Amino acid sequence: MDISSRLYHRDLAPTKIQGRSWGAYNVFTLWGNDVHSLGNYAFAIGLFALGMSVWDILIAFAIASVLLFALLTLSGRMGHRTGVPFPVMSRIAFGVRGSQLPAVVRGSVAIAWFGIQTYLASQVLRTLLKALWPGVASYDTNSFLGLSTLGWISFLALWLVQVLIVSFGMQVIRRYMAIAAPTVLVTMLALAVWMFVKADGSIALSGDTHFTGGAQWLHIFEAAALWVVVYGTFVLNFCDFTRSATSQRAIVRGNLIGIPVNMLFFAAIAAVLSGAQFRLDGEVITSPTDIVRTIPSTSLLVLACLALLMLTVAVNLLANFVAPVYMLVNLFPRRLNFRSAGLVSAVVGLVILPWNLYDSPVAVTYFLGGLGALLGPVFGVVMADYWLLRKAQIHVPHLYTEDPAGTYHYRRGVNPKAIGAFVPAAGCAVIVALVPFFSGISGFSWFIGALLAAGLYWLLSDRTQTYDHVDGEPIAVDAE
Repeated sequence: MDISSRLYHRDLAPTKIQGRSWGAYNVFTLWGNDVHSLGNYAFAIGLFALGMSVWDILIAFAIASVLLFALLTLSGRMGHRTGVPFPVMSRIAFGVRGSQLPAVVRGSVAIAWFGIQTYLASQVLRTLLKALWPGVASYDTNSFLGLSTLGWISFLALWLVQVLIVSFGMQVIRRYMAIAAPTVLVTMLALAVWMFVKADGSIALSGDTHFTGGAQWLHIFEAAALWVVVYGTFVLNFCDFTRSATSQRAIVRGNLIGIPVNMLFFAAIAAVLSGAQFRLDGEVITSPTDIVRTIPSTSLLVLACLALLMLTVAVNLLANFVAPVYMLVNLFPRRLNFRSAGLVSAVVGLVILPWNLYDSPVAVTYFLGGLGALLGPVFGVVMADYWLLRKAQIHVPHLYTEDPAGTYHYRRGVNPKAIGAFVPAAGCAVIVALVPFFSGISGFSWFIGALLAAGLYWLLSDRTQTYDHVDGEPIAVDAE
């Protein structure tokens, strides 16, 4: 079958076995960076503020890490076996044209959060600049489109750094992560030790209020579910990274250290930071940056700020830059490549003025929350199709053809059964996530959407069909 130029681009092509360079350490550094993001610390510390004890938080993260290890190992294996990025992977279930729907949902969420995370990092940079040169504080008093002059300088500087890194492709991102991860881990450990010593070697195990009995376990499971939801985006497009993994074993080993072990390490640091601060003054911090600002030594403050900046850039590259890049290349394979798509994605992340989006509870809750709720149903359809129906047997070359005889052409390039399962499941997930009446179970919206979509797709599909497939390693697709 002929390869279609509307479906194929060298950046979307399956990675060849001999060109794969992501080992177990690289997979680990992915999690070593992403887990320790400022947003994740704010989430974990927020659980303490809401009344969960240190032990409750540790149990919740232990449960979530086991679930995530299983989900991400399955998702990662799909990427290694086929060698394709998420937008192409979606063609298996949704069709060669229908795959644009899940790719756009995933990419849109990422672009918005790219801008927001860059803004949050710029706040750290502003703190650093004022610590080094107090005189620049005079540039932090005016406002233009919601940011001061110093705010704009900080934001644009970090925006440009990320664009430059992405312009050199996935290999440079891999090298950056390899350096950033150990730096971040050591810095956060040092910050926790400093706070522990400052609190005379003791921490508060709970705040002013503490849940007990059934309410305690409900909050534990809800916190675990919400932590999985945080990684609902990564669960979908983990294949963007594992398509370059050297082996299945490398994925499992990297995930094992990077998810259960690293996430419990993260939870312990968050518990020490929040518990020590509460022991000191009876207040709960909202982010590690609150502690960084109190460091009395300018040199140590500078080092801590640099580590947090390195961390936030790494998280943004991983979680919020790669996905929209592949989405845009998938949408416009004749016009965009990895570098130009990265620039387009960054420009969109800038022009939406993300600080205004972040400061609007309505926008974050209904726009980003609603889009996020759609990720569970996408995951349910993709996983049910790949693992349950096709038994992981994929004809990779057919992912790049518009020939009606192609395995993934379905009906004019769209699989109506996948859409039929996705739409009602997505509707239910959004309602559960956003309607106040369901607030008691809103934390489980991702799971509800994923399980409902998988079940509907299973019922709608012809389970007696024998799928055409190619055994063995992924086949490289060559095109002019």
